[in-house]
Amino acid sequence: LEEVPLEVLRQRESKWLDMLNNWDKWMAKKHKKIRLRCQKGIPPSLRGRAWQYLSGSKVKLEQNIGKFDELDLLPGEPKWLDVIERDLHRQFPFHEMFVSRGGHGQQDLFRVLKAYTLYRPEEGYCQAQAPIAAVLLMHMPAEQAFWCLVQICEKYLPGYYSEGYYSEKLEAIQLDGQILFSLLHKVSPVAYKHLSKQKIDPILYMTEWFMCAFSRTLPWSSVLRVWDMFFCEGVKIIFRVGLVLLKHTLGSSDKLKSCQGQYETMERLRALSPKIMQETFLVQEVIELPVTERQIEREHLIQLKKWRETHGELQCKSPPRLHGAKAISEAEPPTRKALEPVPSII
Repeated sequence: LEEVPLEVLRQRESKWLDMLNNWDKWMAKKHKKIRLRCQKGIPPSLRGRAWQYLSGSKVKLEQNIGKFDELDLLPGEPKWLDVIERDLHRQFPFHEMFVSRGGHGQQDLFRVLKAYTLYRPEEGYCQAQAPIAAVLLMHMPAEQAFWCLVQICEKYLPGYYSEGYYSEKLEAIQLDGQILFSLLHKVSPVAYKHLSKQKIDPILYMTEWFMCAFSRTLPWSSVLRVWDMFFCEGVKIIFRVGLVLLKHTLGSSDKLKSCQGQYETMERLRALSPKIMQETFLVQEVIELPVTERQIEREHLIQLKKWRETHGELQCKSPPRLHGAKAISEAEPPTRKALEPVPSII
């Protein structure tokens, strides 16, 4: 873990506290500053709270008081319960929260995932939701983690988890794979050419990256920093991380010497070099990579058109994704409670 000097950490904490206590004002007037502070890393003591504010899940919870408790009490669909039960012990098995079967971490994880299958019965459960929910539970109580998961599934990465565990289509992921591949052409022509020559479909290496938001790929300190930026800036961060990893793994003739065939290339992408995943290096590369929301959206339209020509209409109609905290707060302004008249003279 990168050690931030205590003094610096304390200063960051007080800045973040001020920001969280006046969140709407900061969001409306000083969004750039929020973005810069997320890029520097949210102080660990305030990370859970900050993620809830950034994702809009705090507003969502306030609009749905008691909803989670209501879902929590329902029995749930047996077919999903079995699958969720089987996945519980696979999530961060060495983390103290999830180490014991039937411990409070696994119980909360079960509650959050079960509640989601009841909240969105048409989607059910998807395996990739488990690591996402587990990371959230390490930072906040079950109810807050549930609403945060809802925002990720509905606003940040819509379509990824629809049709649940048994979905063979994974259309949203396949489309994003094509977008990633097309963007790679600009970012690293060498890596692009190599993957094209080897006929390696993006879905083979990027599915877990994107669906689990790198929580099962990167070292822990890098996961947290990527998530800080992801909650603030949206899916473009996930694209950028993927592009940085591909560029630094396959982006020069030197690196390709040991990746002659399809098998060797896939092995290299499964066992990425620790150096490129290291927190300081990775975060800097991600911040500097010039891949914008506009480029992603433009590429999305191009790939959508190609998809329709080859596969016909999309089966799964997912809502458009919102690119980060600013877009979400503008789409869902918090409901203001009516002001109580205050007597002026007491």
